[in-house]
Amino acid sequence: MATASIAKRGMFARPIAPTGLWSWITTIDHKRIGALYGVTAFILFLIGGVEALLMRLQLSQAEAGVVTPEAFNQLFTMHGTTMIFLVIMPMGAAFFNFMIPLMIGARDVAFPRLNAFSYWTFLFGAILLNASFFTGSAPDVGWFAYAPLNGPGFSDTGVDYWILGLQVLGVASLAAAFNFIVTIINLRAPGMSMMKLPVFVWMTLVVSFLIILAFPVITVAITLLLFDRQFGTEFFNSAAGASPLVWQHLFWAFGHPEVYILILPAMGIVSEVLPVFSKKPLFGYTTVVLAGIIIGFMGWGVWAHHMFVTGLGPVANSAFAISTMFIAVPTGIKIFNWLGTLWGGSIRFTTSMLFSIGFILLFTIGGISGVMHSVVPSDAQQSDTYFIVAHLHYVLFGGALMGIFSGIYYWWPKMTGRMLNETLGKLHFWLWFLGMNITFFPMHFLGLDGMPRRVYTYSEGMGWDFWNAFATVGVFVLGLGLLVFLQNVWHSRKNGEAAGNDPWDARTLEWSIPSPPPHYNFAQIPHVYERDDFWHKKYAEGADGRPVRTVQGAAPSSEEHGHGHNIHMPTPSYYPILLSAGLTLIAGGLVSHISVSVIGGILALFALYSWVFEPPTAPETQTAGPAGHARDKRRGGGKR
Repeated sequence: MATASIAKRGMFARPIAPTGLWSWITTIDHKRIGALYGVTAFILFLIGGVEALLMRLQLSQAEAGVVTPEAFNQLFTMHGTTMIFLVIMPMGAAFFNFMIPLMIGARDVAFPRLNAFSYWTFLFGAILLNASFFTGSAPDVGWFAYAPLNGPGFSDTGVDYWILGLQVLGVASLAAAFNFIVTIINLRAPGMSMMKLPVFVWMTLVVSFLIILAFPVITVAITLLLFDRQFGTEFFNSAAGASPLVWQHLFWAFGHPEVYILILPAMGIVSEVLPVFSKKPLFGYTTVVLAGIIIGFMGWGVWAHHMFVTGLGPVANSAFAISTMFIAVPTGIKIFNWLGTLWGGSIRFTTSMLFSIGFILLFTIGGISGVMHSVVPSDAQQSDTYFIVAHLHYVLFGGALMGIFSGIYYWWPKMTGRMLNETLGKLHFWLWFLGMNITFFPMHFLGLDGMPRRVYTYSEGMGWDFWNAFATVGVFVLGLGLLVFLQNVWHSRKNGEAAGNDPWDARTLEWSIPSPPPHYNFAQIPHVYERDDFWHKKYAEGADGRPVRTVQGAAPSSEEHGHGHNIHMPTPSYYPILLSAGLTLIAGGLVSHISVSVIGGILALFALYSWVFEPPTAPETQTAGPAGHARDKRRGGGKR
């Protein structure tokens, strides 16, 4: 165990300059929290991938017996829930945490301890959600948990874990969203007006507003469901005069904005990557930003296209069919602007660039199949078939995950100080591109041939054997690609080439500081004069209109950057993790024993009370030292 300098304040010792494990447990540094989000989400991605593999093996041939029907229901429920709430969302949050302060020229987020609280609450919520596997009753009602199957008469305690896990995760998401809104609005570098923000920062802002508006809807829905299950209310029970469709309205009023919460970060990443590796500014910056904002607004007006087959009536069906067609317009604007950025550019086909181009192609396929669902008669034929599964995965795997991996390859040098191997990276990309299409494209055929989704098995002679076996082969290709990525990470850690400050000749502020960034980010807060300000500091316009590199604008070396000896940074704290643990115990006690909730309540009150009276920066702490850690300037040093 590493050492920790600890100052005694009141009834609880406070970490001041920890290293090792405690430095991660008590950290409030946005970069470390971003790394924690990323690693945790990747581990959960592996779990969700194993769940998908088991389902594919079960469906690889007719009447297979790999898992039981009950286990299959649990697998598709947890796979969907895991990938949406525990993988794609937190992977986006990992980039928000690590990159946003660097991209806007700030030293940290607005509320560092709240940032740590959001991570630990996410982690404990994920554990609570998956704890149902160990009680023998994982949720088995789909990630949408339609009524009345989510009621006490149809499902075991797994749905209670699902409800309470999502409640805890919702607290984490809301805390993070408020934090990033305040950070982006208030902590921008001098001169960085809103229309000089990088597109990724804009998309983070839009996503944050979507979260704080959408999550209360699902919070209300699952709270009503919890009352139905635990206290005998009848909010969704048709036998008592209620309508199960109320659940669907509430769920999809949240669920469709959630789709844009998942995809907009990837769109922001692609909007950063394409200009760098095309050596051109983003084509139509203003329209790309405006399209992202419009998508955020219009995402609230399309939820009922998930419910066309429930009998909403011609007026409602027509209205939501039109709104679903309209939302393709701002999405199409983005796609054409990305193509315009590539057009005539000096394109470098790096791994990050390949993933971004793959995103455009695969997301466009998913978008086109999505527009098909706006045609009500067509949707009625495709609803609840494997066509929907294909569409969903082209948007979330071909779109969101390809964009996220583009970001991983792009920002990995800044995060770690070392390059990923390009040969292994391109092998990873091609395996994923092929594997993704082998796995999910045949599902279009299966859906059009009438294969229903969420089925445990199918009879011989249905004509579905070949394409199901074909799709299962694709899962192994995806798995091979994932192993190549892990080998690349291992290679980078052991033998990776030093990245330098600006290995891609990039455009935005994060590349103007050392890699990895020091604890305090910027020795001096930059003044921003232009959009893509770092690019303009490196290049001037030549006589022929082409950019000419200038000497004075080059990225500074670590020595030139300075050591930030006089920079005061917030001090680590125990209270974020204690408050998160307390809240999770309160929720966990509702499905185990009330005494657990009581203990959690006491712990949460203690942590909250202590947090309120804890100063952001310990008075004993002077500054960040040469290695980027706070130095204890007290006489005699700190207590161990």
